Amino acid sequence: MHKVQAKAILSAKNGMNIYRGCQHGCIYCDARSTCYQMNHVFEDIEVKENAPQLLEAALKRKRKKCMIGTGAMSDPYMPLEMELNLTRQCAELIERYGFGLTVLTKSDNVLRDLDLFCRINAKTKCVIQMTLTTMDDVLSRKIEPGVCTTARRIEVLNILKEEGIPTVVWLTPLLPFINDAEENIFGILEACQKASVRGIMTFHSFGVTLRDGDRQYFYSQLDKKFPGLRRQYIEAYGNAYELPIPRDREIFPVFRGKCEAAGIEWRTNQIFEYLNTFEEKSCGQQMTLADFM
Repeated sequence: MHKVQAKAILSAKNGMNIYRGCQHGCIYCDARSTCYQMNHVFEDIEVKENAPQLLEAALKRKRKKCMIGTGAMSDPYMPLEMELNLTRQCAELIERYGFGLTVLTKSDNVLRDLDLFCRINAKTKCVIQMTLTTMDDVLSRKIEPGVCTTARRIEVLNILKEEGIPTVVWLTPLLPFINDAEENIFGILEACQKASVRGIMTFHSFGVTLRDGDRQYFYSQLDKKFPGLRRQYIEAYGNAYELPIPRDREIFPVFRGKCEAAGIEWRTNQIFEYLNTFEEKSCGQQMTLADFM
């Protein structure tokens, strides 16, 4: 890792990335794309060591309370966080100043801060978003080598359910010819239903996106872990940015119907609206996804 003194921490939409780069080693990671202008090796994690100080100053300046999000570019609960505690320090500030929090992660390390999430959620809203890509833990080790198993992530979702913390699952990406089997998709949906997740993020289709930088790394990993599959990708998709799974148009409508029957939100805009809507529980009843339908 290398430490930097950042100039700012919150984006225009109140998102923050305390780290740049990641230790998870997911073969499909969009954050490797050159469009993000990362000027260091992806595995050499950039640490914004003054993130808590910047966040506190930003929260003090805000006239209205809002949701603060983290995890869009780099997992805030990668192993390094357990040593540095920057995410926890930022969450403590969010709780202290009465803001809401949304976290996107693939790590069971998120449970370390369950006490904070409960305190935040008691006053406003704390939503934990968890990425699930495959029910096959052996396959998960190949495509997400530095992440806890899917079984463990599902266990985390159920623990959060028991504690009353709302959750959203990102069922993305689905990699053509790898984890796009129908039984995998509906297996994840069944697990989400049992864990009472509020919504499943799919961006209205199943597949993966590949940008410059991300594509080259992904193909290099296909050569190592799935020999011969690169050729199949190139023949099927060329240099396309969006790579839908072969049966996307057949499977997604069925998935959408099952979500609606289970009371799980699948519409991307409505999920984002829920994540971004600040709630003051002391001033009224908590809002749910049903309020946005």
